[in-house]
Amino acid sequence: MPPAMTDLLDIWAAHSPLAGQAPAHITVDFLLPTGIYIQMDVPREATIQHIKLLLWKQAQTFPLFPALGEMESHMFECVNQAAVHEELEDETRRLCDVRPFLPVLKLVTRNCGRAERLLDSKIGVLIGKGLHELDAINEQEVKDFRSKMFRFSEERMQRVQMMTCTEWLQSCFSPQLEPAAGSAITDGVNDRPSDLKVIIHFDLSQDSISLKVPSSSTTMELIELAVRKWLTTHGPEEETRRGQYVLRVSHCLEFLCGDHPLTHYKYIRICMQAKESPHLTLVHISTIKGMFDKEISTIRAVVTRKSCNLPLPLPPKRRVPTVSPGTCVWDVSSPFKIVLVNCSKVNAEETVQVRAGLFHGTELLCKPAVSSESSGRSEHTWKESTLEFEISVSDLPRMTRLCFAIYAVMDKVKKQKSTKNAYINKYQTIRKAGKVHYPIAWVNTMVFDYKGQLKTGDIILHCWSSFPDELEEMLNPIGTIQTNPYTENATALHILFPEYSSHPIVFPPFDKILEKAAEIAGASDCAPMGRGGKKFHIELKEIMERDPLSQLCENEKDLIWTLRYDCRENFPQSLPKLLLSVKWSKHEDMAQLQALLQIWPKLSPRDALELLDFNYPDQYVREYAVCCLRDMSDEELLQYLLQLVQVLRYEPYYDCALTHFLLERAQGNRKIGHFLFWHLRCVHKNVKASAKLNLEIIEMMKYCSGANMIHPYQVEALSKLKSVNELIKLGTIKNARSKTKEAMLTKEAMMTCLRQSGYSETLSDLHSPLNPNVMLSDINVEKCRYMDSKMKPLWIVYNNKLLGGDTLGIIFKNGDDLRQDMLTLQILRLMDLLWKEASLDLRIVPYGCLATGDRAGLIEVVSSAETIANIQLTSSNVAAAAAFNKDALLNWLKERNSGDALDRAIEEFTLSCAGYCVATYVLGIGDRHSDNIMVRSTGQLFHIDFGHILGNFKSKFGIKRERVPFILTHDFIHVIQQGKTGYTEKFGSFRQYCEEAYLILRKNGNLFITLFALMLTAGLPELTSVKDIQYLKDSLALGKSDEEALKQFRQKFDEALRESWTTKVNWMAHNVAKDNRS
Repeated sequence: MPPAMTDLLDIWAAHSPLAGQAPAHITVDFLLPTGIYIQMDVPREATIQHIKLLLWKQAQTFPLFPALGEMESHMFECVNQAAVHEELEDETRRLCDVRPFLPVLKLVTRNCGRAERLLDSKIGVLIGKGLHELDAINEQEVKDFRSKMFRFSEERMQRVQMMTCTEWLQSCFSPQLEPAAGSAITDGVNDRPSDLKVIIHFDLSQDSISLKVPSSSTTMELIELAVRKWLTTHGPEEETRRGQYVLRVSHCLEFLCGDHPLTHYKYIRICMQAKESPHLTLVHISTIKGMFDKEISTIRAVVTRKSCNLPLPLPPKRRVPTVSPGTCVWDVSSPFKIVLVNCSKVNAEETVQVRAGLFHGTELLCKPAVSSESSGRSEHTWKESTLEFEISVSDLPRMTRLCFAIYAVMDKVKKQKSTKNAYINKYQTIRKAGKVHYPIAWVNTMVFDYKGQLKTGDIILHCWSSFPDELEEMLNPIGTIQTNPYTENATALHILFPEYSSHPIVFPPFDKILEKAAEIAGASDCAPMGRGGKKFHIELKEIMERDPLSQLCENEKDLIWTLRYDCRENFPQSLPKLLLSVKWSKHEDMAQLQALLQIWPKLSPRDALELLDFNYPDQYVREYAVCCLRDMSDEELLQYLLQLVQVLRYEPYYDCALTHFLLERAQGNRKIGHFLFWHLRCVHKNVKASAKLNLEIIEMMKYCSGANMIHPYQVEALSKLKSVNELIKLGTIKNARSKTKEAMLTKEAMMTCLRQSGYSETLSDLHSPLNPNVMLSDINVEKCRYMDSKMKPLWIVYNNKLLGGDTLGIIFKNGDDLRQDMLTLQILRLMDLLWKEASLDLRIVPYGCLATGDRAGLIEVVSSAETIANIQLTSSNVAAAAAFNKDALLNWLKERNSGDALDRAIEEFTLSCAGYCVATYVLGIGDRHSDNIMVRSTGQLFHIDFGHILGNFKSKFGIKRERVPFILTHDFIHVIQQGKTGYTEKFGSFRQYCEEAYLILRKNGNLFITLFALMLTAGLPELTSVKDIQYLKDSLALGKSDEEALKQFRQKFDEALRESWTTKVNWMAHNVAKDNRS
């Protein structure tokens, strides 16, 4: 069952083991630096190092061999299958994984340190291009950024080298502490704190012991008890090792650092709630020291020092007065203007106009300037080429964006087909009588450069042709300031920034801004700072309590600005609304705002997140926000990392406070570094963001030693899984008619492939991309399979490297966009956190999900779980009747639990069902059929597959298939009521859980809106505009009182119960369709 060969030159496809013909050797052409050419057959699965040895032996028989010198001073280069020049510094890779074009390998001399070249090679593989391409970028901003990042990372690494191994462990593997740790877990009988049975394993030993300790015991007390018991069985020779241990969660690299009570650790509480014994491993400090020493050696190899005795970095200084060269922008009163030189490669035959606007965030600073009309085909020039704006240069904010839109102008009656642009019908806007405007292209650029200097001279902007759903005056201010890299076919707009002075015009430094504010304050003769009467304060309070989506009218903005000092005293969390009320087009107001910001109270990290939205571009505001984020714990930062990576796209310059913050935390904590890499890699696949984010990845990889050691192997492994997936897709397409027999052959081909050494070795001994603390040993091939859905996801089962006998399941998807699932699961995780902070644990199962690239990613398999559909189908011989069997679910739980365990399972089901009812309602999660709702054998219900969110429910023939606000069927209620009819007490408790959970989420409504707003530019299919987020505002009933909101929720609850029969009908149809497919 060989796959079709798509290219006659792709010998790697022809010779692939998947094709059923795997030649042991392959012919390679070698080009030597001496000018000698050698052709040689080499093993296709040999490492690059082995091939070099073979070449060296062969080269001895050719002329000029002595001129080659030492073998270790050379390495190979090639062009790979992606047409990317690649330096093969990592010689442990196999030839079949490198896949050189033709194939040709060129031997070249190394010209820098091996460690640095090896790292550069690994990073090149990760980002899909050689670092020499980025090194060749001749932009001063890029050079300055990389130089600054190197110094920043050097200082950080110096501090790491001064740590003790215990301090390093605490920082690098910070413990996961439970937010609701204050609430004790009782024995359920006398409501006393329950005792805890712990299984202690000993590192580097097969021995284990069982200990029963009070749940209030600390980690040090447990270690002391375990060591004492160890010494009773192993004798006094082990006495010297007493006290030199740390506890590790047995199945992963999670350490119980610190000396907290055991119940404060997340893992311990999970075990206690599940009535399971925690498995902990006693690790000797010498093992930790070995890990630390390895980290230090990696750091020393990367950060090379010119001197061994450099002084320690000084603490950061406060802003000091600076003298800026050139003319201050505040001294230039001329109106701002630009010159349109020409526009080429315009995809329109009609007359063309250019519209230009100046924006600060989404705020239009003045009326847009519009060019005259220009006729022509591809090239356009304008008679009146100067565009003048109704704002003086002195009033331009530092982060002003100049946004352009190029559009065709047509008579309203003219046939639309004369314009070539494919987007004209979607984006047509009528501007004046008889005229229709069709957007052709857009592009943005900053008015000031990264040093704060007003731009001058010629610049060619290569434009973008794809428009978002929402445009501001046909302009796209939220779009990237990166120009289109595909310059060959892109519309090119040539503009000129005029000179206003013989000296460079610069934005004033921070100290000058504060001086200006002091000057304005002094001139006001100490007048009252806008303190209003009681009426104004009532109005101000009402405005400040609105959600972030609420628009402010001009009168409200004026009131907020007038009462800004009252806002600081009484509503500090209202800073975003104050910032939206500032007249950024008046530099005097901007200066006063910056002075006020210096005395503004620090916001909580959750409130500060909103300040990183595109609406708040000012660099000092964003620095303030990042300062607030520094109070986040590592676990809290991980919770919001997805959004923080996304808003990096809003940063106009490479060097910014958010970049520094993320790189600093990534260097300090391995888990943060791990997920920062994957989120950056996923975002950088977007062309409009890739140039800047490539550099972010490089800087992170170079200086996060934990990251650069594990990610290359993960990327190689994912590449192998993609190959297997494509083999299966091809096999199932070819054999679609004879399903059963050929499906077995396809599975056999998959298993044969996974057993081959080239695959099994690459896929073994990995840190799991879903959780870097989990070590994957080798694949349990017999348990692997592929799933029956359209994209044929792979179900891969791994053995756990750290705990024998333990297995972990991972689903690999290729062809599905998992970013929306990843966002939804992140929000579910946050809901779980908020409920626990309010002492309400609804037993949510936010399983792992990670988008790893363009329409590819991984999903964690939840153990001991089954879909509702399968539970129903196994209980009935008729698929149509299965959905109406209300006893099936309860009977399934009874088969797996008895006595007290069954009561616990029903309680778990009740709590989790309440949590997911509320969560799916608030988030508007659709397509809720019986195959994407699952139940664990312990009773926990959970939802999977979040392809439809924010009220985007599926419909057929224009009729919505889902008529209920959330899923609450009678078989669910049957379980909640323990199979009894009229058991209103249990159902009443369930309803109470739902209402309590809903009110908790309402209190945090602004946070949810902020998190979704920060993801607006991610390109998610169902989150493209502010209108999509309006669903959250409505479902949480923001703007209403708790009583009104609760009344609305109760109506939705009753509706879900009343209309549950429609859900059963949908499930019946789904079961029948599934039965027919199988």
